[in-house]
Amino acid sequence: MKRALLVLALLFASATPVYATVAAPTCKTIATNPAVKKGIVLNCLDGKGKFIFEAIRGPAIINVWGSWCFPCREEIPLLVQAAKTKKIHIIGIDASESSDASGMKFVVAHDMSWPQLSDMKNKTKGIFGLGVPVSRFIDVDGKVVYEKIGPFKSFAEIQKAAKEFLGVKI
Repeated sequence: MKRALLVLALLFASATPVYATVAAPTCKTIATNPAVKKGIVLNCLDGKGKFIFEAIRGPAIINVWGSWCFPCREEIPLLVQAAKTKKIHIIGIDASESSDASGMKFVVAHDMSWPQLSDMKNKTKGIFGLGVPVSRFIDVDGKVVYEKIGPFKSFAEIQKAAKEFLGVKI
């Protein structure tokens, strides 16, 4: 019996991890106001573009996260569920990551199919603070209409906020 358990343990320990199959998200879907020319410039996590943070328009949820953040990891499945409805735009900002490559690996492994911006140098800390996760709901004019500090605890919480603050039913 002990030998069978040891064999099973060794098999599972040596198994290659299975990662999600979501493609690396693109930032091409981020709505911006082209008239905004100054502000905090963030790179797309996939390395294919730069965005002026202040130019981003909604309706959207901007979610600041880090792979090292346990509460962020707890809310990711809820954001994945919201993104799958295709009724709300989500934009991620990866904060304080060791590298864009490690951030993108985390994104792909966790099915985070929405656009991701990189903020390895904490350029947005004056806007969001140092703690994560933080989510801001922004309207079509780019105005912050709601800020959630800390993780979402349920999909219903995201649904309620999207309806109340953005008029979007997800």
